[in-house]
Amino acid sequence: MILPIVAYGDAVLKKQAKDIDKDYPKLNELIENMYETMYGAFGVGLAAPQVGLPIRMFMVDTSPFAEDEDLSEKEKKQMKDFKKTFINAQILEEEGDEWAFNEGCLSIPDVREDVFRKPKIKIQYQDENFDTHVEEYDGLIARVIQHEYDHIEGILFTDKLSSFKKRLIKGKLTNISKGKIRIDYKMRFPAMSKKR
Repeated sequence: MILPIVAYGDAVLKKQAKDIDKDYPKLNELIENMYETMYGAFGVGLAAPQVGLPIRMFMVDTSPFAEDEDLSEKEKKQMKDFKKTFINAQILEEEGDEWAFNEGCLSIPDVREDVFRKPKIKIQYQDENFDTHVEEYDGLIARVIQHEYDHIEGILFTDKLSSFKKRLIKGKLTNISKGKIRIDYKMRFPAMSKKR
């Protein structure tokens, strides 16, 4: 089932999410619905706060990046084969020189900006079976994970922009929060939630 994606301005996107355990209600169904929602919106990542749930879970599928002409064959293969669910994740280390990449977000449609992030991470997380893993990633995969991880920390990519950039996109962000935007996937806007 496709879930509505929460738009910029909703309080859930600014909350630090809570850990869950394997008894979380209908977890497998939620994971399935989140993947369906992410694919329906042509995303490469989706975090639980983006569907209104303040829990530490996100998923990533970088296969759309495998079509990128600028990537090496090795990178294309890595992107094509990378699909994971991260539960109760903690980034343990971020290292290297920060690099810029143009990011967007399903909760902030039609806004794309360069964001600086470190190229290598070490992350600890649990999978769908609550087995614990500690893994290292770099490049684009690390970046997608960092973006989704920020969501469970209550951070949006727009929070990482300079005050000048924030002023430039302020009008767009206000329109998104009021639902004054055309999108081709299901969204829930803060202005509409308040009317209920």
